[in-house]
Parts: sequence; C-alpha cells; structure tokens
Amino acid sequence: MKIAVLSGKGGTGKTLVSVNLAAAAGHSRYIDCDVEEPNGHLFFKPLGILEEEIAVTIPAVHEEMCTGCRKCVDFCKFNALAFIRNKPFVFEEVCHSCGGCVLLCPENALFENKKVVGRIQKGESEGVSVVTGIMNTGEASGIPIIKRLLYEYGTDHEKPVFIDCPPGSACIVMESIKDADYCILVAEPTLFGVHNLNMVYELIRLFNKPFGVVLNKCLEDENPVERFCTEKGIKILKKIPFDGELGTLNSNANIASRFSSKYHELFTSLLETVMKEVRNETASDSQR
Repeated sequence: MKIAVLSGKGGTGKTLVSVNLAAAAGHSRYIDCDVEEPNGHLFFKPLGILEEEIAVTIPAVHEEMCTGCRKCVDFCKFNALAFIRNKPFVFEEVCHSCGGCVLLCPENALFENKKVVGRIQKGESEGVSVVTGIMNTGEASGIPIIKRLLYEYGTDHEKPVFIDCPPGSACIVMESIKDADYCILVAEPTLFGVHNLNMVYELIRLFNKPFGVVLNKCLEDENPVERFCTEKGIKILKKIPFDGELGTLNSNANIASRFSSKYHELFTSLLETVMKEVRNETASDSQR
C-alpha cells in the first residue's frame, strides 16, 4: 500500500503528516522524494545509514570522428543537442539520457559518460525504514533519483509505504504519485492555501487518484479551505490544530506521535481513516 502526501507549496505540513503517519504505523517505510530539500531524516534520525550514488548517462563526442551529418541533432526531441562550430554540443541540463543519439550516430562519434546527480540514504528508526533521496546542488532535475527511489523501495507487500512528495505540481510531483494507491493533500486554512490546494487537486484529478485532504494549522476562525472542500465535495480526513505544543515538537525535530499522547492519538486516528479509505477504494475497484 502506497500513500503519497503532497501539497501546493512548501511549509504546509506535508512532512509533518507523512513522518507522523509512518511513525504511527510502526512497521512501515518512509520515502522522502522531496529530493531538493529532504528533511524527514531530521525527525527520524535513522541508524545504520547506507548510501548509494545515483548517476545518469550523458552523451559526449569524439570530435575527430564526427562528419557533421547532424542526425543526432535532428533526432533529439528535447533539444539537448545543437551543432555549434562544426561539432555537436550537448546541453546536459535538458538531456533525458535516452541514449538514442548514441545508437543513431552512423560514425559512432557519440558515446556515454556517467554523471552523478545525487544519492540515496537508507536507515532504520524504531521499526520505520527511512529512505531519503538527495539531489546534488545545481542539478536541473531530481526525476532520476525519484525513479530509483520508487523502483527500488516503492513497493513493500508487508508494510505500508508513505511517500513524502516534493511541493507543487511539477514533473517531479507527477513522478512521485503515479503509482500511489491513495493521495493525501495537505493545506493551510487561508485564501492562499485554497490556491495551492487547487493546484494539486487538479493534478490528482488528472491522474484519477483517490484522495482526501488534511487541514493543518486550523483555528476557530472561518476556514476558506474547508469551504473549498465542501463546495467541491472533497473529503476532509483530519483537522490539525494551530497548537504551540505541536509547533515546539516540530521545530525541535521531534516526531509528535512519538512524544505526545494527544498527537499519537490524532495521527493514529488519521492513519485508520486513510487505511479505511484505501480498503474501500480497493473494494470498489474489484467490483467494477
């Protein structure tokens, strides 16, 4: 069972929710796909960390073998190749590492070099398997790291998997949720929060994923996001209060469900609700 947690922007409480759900589940796996700025590991403080580098292949040129036929340039649909000063030039930032240009070159003038774009760390924290993707500074895309994260660790038939997605609705978010069984959208109770929630709401609808919303930092005042959910018929899974105790625990990188009985109960209740939603969705799919 794969549960993806996402939000329209950073700072809404996406990591708060995913970390505490994984901790409340106990025997679970937490995957941090927010590879540009992963911070779930700060809360879990995993032990026995193992690390592996993630590399992609980038084409390079044997200039003396190139005859200037430009077939590689014409082939590349990502415009990662150009013919400059009588030789092919590679724009590494937009290369998708498909390898087609190397296969197509009639003179074998192109070959592939490996380029390290990031790394994956794996450790354990009180029964939770913590897997973190970390993109190297300056890289254009974290998709190769996310693909490896989810291919290698995204499926576990014995325990639930919680995916902490990148914020927003870009390609890296799409890559993170495409195989999820259920999505949790986290939103703040403001007009700006409505705008950000609507972004990921539209994305989830495109992917036709079952989902529900968690409202974070809730006060007694009017809640525009709650009104948005009511108007759209969106299920609200849980409301998390704007609370000093939770803020202190979070700012000290402590997992609330482990340090507070009140929040252990809250996140356990949220976990049970999510599990029930997934079971209902699975039952509905089997009847179709």
